[in-house]
Formats: sequence, structure tokens, C-alpha cells
Amino acid sequence: MRKLALAFVAFMVMVLLSVRCDYKTTGTAPENDSDSIANVEMVVDSTVYGTCGDATAMHTLQLLTDVGDTLFYTMMVEEDADVQGGLLVGDRMAVIGKETAEGLVATRVINLTTLMGKWTSLDKNFEILEGGVVESNVQVETNPWTSWKILNGQLLLNADTFTINMLGADSLYIENDEGIYTYKRQK
Repeated sequence: MRKLALAFVAFMVMVLLSVRCDYKTTGTAPENDSDSIANVEMVVDSTVYGTCGDATAMHTLQLLTDVGDTLFYTMMVEEDADVQGGLLVGDRMAVIGKETAEGLVATRVINLTTLMGKWTSLDKNFEILEGGVVESNVQVETNPWTSWKILNGQLLLNADTFTINMLGADSLYIENDEGIYTYKRQK
């Protein structure tokens, strides 16, 4: 019970230290009113970032967070845990979780190390790099992606928001309101 209380306190401290706000402009100020401020919607990122620890097992993720904490998440199939990209010790992870009476439960895990790399499809050829950078390898592309990030378990490529349906060693399936997009890893 004491471990659970300490884990909860550590989790709350980590949340308070790592919560960051991203701002998304949702409109523009009217042209006739120079004192008006653009409508700004605040989106809080609930994702916890860190490295997969060596105490990770089939149903447990040890996350060594970017703020120096060590968190343990339970991942149960019956709880609809969604793990994309696998769990490999030393890989960068983005985790969405919740606090329960039993402790932390991961609801979505994205392996950022697996996500990074060169991806190709019929009309796109791009590379996801460290630091939120995307490089397009198609010169004639009209709207190339130039940046990426994970926000609340979603993949943002520029201003486009996608759900990662499947992330594997050689394939990536992402979906938004316009459809499902499939990519193959380029070697």
C-alpha cells in the first residue's frame, strides 16, 4: 500500500512538472477591430515521455521519464491497452495512461524510436527525425510535412492530426477524417 501511495505521489509530481501547454489558433481577429485577440484554444498534452526501462515485461511498462522519475504502468489486454511499435528497452516512448485504484494503467503507448525513420507510399516519401522534424523526399509535393509531434496519443504532422492504427518495424497505418494512409518503411 505504501508503494502505491509513493507511486501516486511521484506520478502527481511528474504530471505537475511535465504538463505543457500547446496553443492552437482557431481563428483570426476581425479586420475592423485591431484590439481583438485571435481565438486561442489551449490544448494540454497528457502524454508522458521517457525511455523504456529494463524492468518492462509482457504486461508492465517501466518508464524512465524525461523529468527523472521511474513509473510503472500496467498494460492489460482486457483494459484495451494500445501498444504501437513494440516495447524495447532503451527506446523512446510516449505514454497515455490513467490512475486507478491498482496504480497506473497505460491506455496507449507509442514507441517513438520505431516511429522515426523513412516512410514511403504512392504519393509521399518522408523521414521522421529527432526533434520534431520531417523531411520530404518528393520535390514536387504540394504540401509536404515539415514537423511532427505526439499530442494526447495522436500523431500531428504539421496541422494534420492522425490516429496511429498500426506501427510496426516495416509498416505504418495512420487515420484521420479523410481516410486511412499506409506507409512502408524505406531502407
